[in-house]
Amino acid sequence: MVAPATILYTVMLIIPVGVALYLSLTDWDGFSADPAFVGAANYARLLDDPELRRAALVTLLVAAAGTAGLNLLGLGFALLVNGASRANTFFRIVLFYPHVLSALVVGFLWSAILGTTGAVNNLVTTWGGSVIPFLSDPTWATVTMIAVLVWAGFGVNVVLYLAGLQAVPHSLLEAARIDGASRWQVFRNVTLPALGPSVTVNIVLSLVTLLKTYDLVVSLTAGGPAGQTQTVAYLILWNSFHDARLGFGSAQSVILMLVTAALAFVVTKLRRRGELAVHQ
Repeated sequence: MVAPATILYTVMLIIPVGVALYLSLTDWDGFSADPAFVGAANYARLLDDPELRRAALVTLLVAAAGTAGLNLLGLGFALLVNGASRANTFFRIVLFYPHVLSALVVGFLWSAILGTTGAVNNLVTTWGGSVIPFLSDPTWATVTMIAVLVWAGFGVNVVLYLAGLQAVPHSLLEAARIDGASRWQVFRNVTLPALGPSVTVNIVLSLVTLLKTYDLVVSLTAGGPAGQTQTVAYLILWNSFHDARLGFGSAQSVILMLVTAALAFVVTKLRRRGELAVHQ
């Protein structure tokens, strides 16, 4: 029973990671049959790469703001549609639907809506206003990208928080109400502590997903303007395939993998400590 899972895990994860580690120590361009071994040269270059530093800052901003947005909206809407009714079932479907769409499709859709000649700016200019630089100004483009990422992904958080809310013991909620607790007090002292595992899962999943953002960047901003919205994952693909520097791109991917694992581990540990403190 364990062997098939072990084989699949090895083929789909262990081997690709091993290949990436090997390639990160070479100067392979993706075409040559015999890549030269360069040791840690690619990693040394990462320290002096201003483009990577800028992409890392954008990625951390997207991950932090996006994780906060996904979880706040996810929990908020989960509380609103928590009851069992036809209306709530309908709204759950509507909230989850954006996640069904491909990130590339979402990017092209919002680019057509928010672009310089998009639907919103056409309407604004028709009314005599100035063009809003949703995708042409670095700050606006970053904020727009984060907003679209949150819009496209928070449906998953709604579903996960709904599962957590339905697992909260009704006896605890009723006891708190009988004791005269307000809705906010019930949520803060009963519901939220009981949602601890759901919060941990949602934060980790959101963080890991956003740190790997590249497909929506491709279709929404293409890394622009002037590379200001490039994420690390987008830069890895650009260096690996556009610039034919697969060795350098592999080194970047190894670092991203390690950073993602470290952040996920830290967040999980912090959440568990918080849950233990609440229970004590």
